[in-house]
Amino acid sequence: MTTAPFPNRSAAGLFAGLSTLALLGACSEPLDLDLRGMMNGGFNTADAARAATAPRPDPDDRGVISYPNYQVAVARRGDTLGSLARRIGLPPEELASYNGIQTGDTLRAGEIVALPRRVAEPSPATGAIATGPIRPASDIDITTLASDAIDRSAPTPRSAPAPQPQTGAEPVRHRVERGETAFTIARLYDVSVRSLAEWNSLDANFTLREGQFLLIPVATQAPPAREVAATQPPGRGSPTPEPPSASKPLPAAVPKPAAAPAAEPEKKAEPVADVGKQTEASASGAAMIFPVQGNIIREYAKGRNDGIDIGASVGTPVKAAASGQVAAITTNTDGINILVVRHPDNLLTVYTHVDQITVAKGDAVSRGQAIAKIAKADPPRVHFEVRKGFESVDPMQYLR
Repeated sequence: MTTAPFPNRSAAGLFAGLSTLALLGACSEPLDLDLRGMMNGGFNTADAARAATAPRPDPDDRGVISYPNYQVAVARRGDTLGSLARRIGLPPEELASYNGIQTGDTLRAGEIVALPRRVAEPSPATGAIATGPIRPASDIDITTLASDAIDRSAPTPRSAPAPQPQTGAEPVRHRVERGETAFTIARLYDVSVRSLAEWNSLDANFTLREGQFLLIPVATQAPPAREVAATQPPGRGSPTPEPPSASKPLPAAVPKPAAAPAAEPEKKAEPVADVGKQTEASASGAAMIFPVQGNIIREYAKGRNDGIDIGASVGTPVKAAASGQVAAITTNTDGINILVVRHPDNLLTVYTHVDQITVAKGDAVSRGQAIAKIAKADPPRVHFEVRKGFESVDPMQYLR
């Protein structure tokens, strides 16, 4: 969705890139709050378009992984934040404050802890292959590698291959904000939630805490293009058979009179939002009702605005467009509230730019029930979407 003149990044954060919905395996993972796993298993993360990700680099003996712009530590089984801090040489209180956790809290094996400042670089003395941070292979200094190899040299069989230092791109380090989930973060960076969990050793419920740092998995290089089978050059291979017409001419074709062109069926006009006009009470037979009464200030445009914007005063009650069940209540990266209601026939309705939400996830709501109020915005409005499964559709088809 475009951002001018009325930014609607809230829905984009959920459905497009939250494009800001890579999805759960049916019934095998928790509910996907970015909405791609809500429709009875109709969407699945495993089947979504994903770039393959590389494995997380191995830490040194202290548990430190070092990159040019930051360092992280990897917890061992039985570690507390305090024991990890002492092993890497940082004050436990400083490490706890930076990661939003208590010094005595137990860490999961493999859990990532961000370092507030750099400690000594990994080196052969700390169990690493080379000295310094992990860099792309093209940036590795051959002289440094040779020096490191001499430092750790020992009598080895001639056939033993020399160990190679770890190389790779520096991953994004994401700090978890209030309301974010593993699914919304995975969607934001276009990685699978499974690889996000593996890189950060998340638990079975993909639990996150506010202030936690996550490493975003790095995509592997694209696989090489498939080889195309070679074809025989012209004139080679089996001989071309002689056509029957070469020995016996084909009968003269008698053209049939052309049929009269069929009349084109009359096209039914699609309902469109009447921008600038006051919304009217929905017809009694309409599938949905307008969530608020007010001026339509922005109409539906597929790929640019995946819903309609209805202007109304701050505090105006926002009503459920149809009966259903609250599927999700979350926020996007701009802190804008997003409320999603699931309906029969694989439909979802989405309401953003709202606050004072009066329902909870899982609640049954009825058509016309007040579920929130218009939030303070410029201009104040409700952004309303209807989605058929994963795809947005024009809400006016259901409102009239």
